[in-house]
Amino acid sequence: MARKKRRKLSQMLEEFSLKATQATGTSTAFILALAVIVVWGLSGPFFQFSDTWQLVINTGTTIVTFLMVFLIQRTQNKDALAIHLKLNEIVAALEGASNRLIDVEDLTEEEIKTLHKHYQRLVEMAKKDLQLTQSHSIEEAEARHNIKHGRHKHKDK
Repeated sequence: MARKKRRKLSQMLEEFSLKATQATGTSTAFILALAVIVVWGLSGPFFQFSDTWQLVINTGTTIVTFLMVFLIQRTQNKDALAIHLKLNEIVAALEGASNRLIDVEDLTEEEIKTLHKHYQRLVEMAKKDLQLTQSHSIEEAEARHNIKHGRHKHKDK
């Protein structure tokens, strides 16, 4: 029973977040925010530009900013996950693509740096090859490079 309530609450929050994200990313939302600031600015002389008058806009913008940070982060997390899944599908589907790149975002920073070094090697090998677009994976590139290197006399830099 408690699990169903949590699931329902989670679904409600998901729907609210989606609608809020869609609403705040519109021109209408921008114009509304701009209108609030213009009205606040024009009301300054009426309130004699008091500390309370300034506090109203500061408090309002702080609250909106605080909430928007979480909303934006949620949207970015969801978008990033969707992009990662799409890229994983492409890597998994492409013949010759290195499967070590599937879920690369879950690797440690050190593991990502190691992969980066491997791909830097691939670029260096590709610069020496006659046809730059033939290599796909690191292993395939090394094998092709070694075969080509045996056939052609490359001058190493």
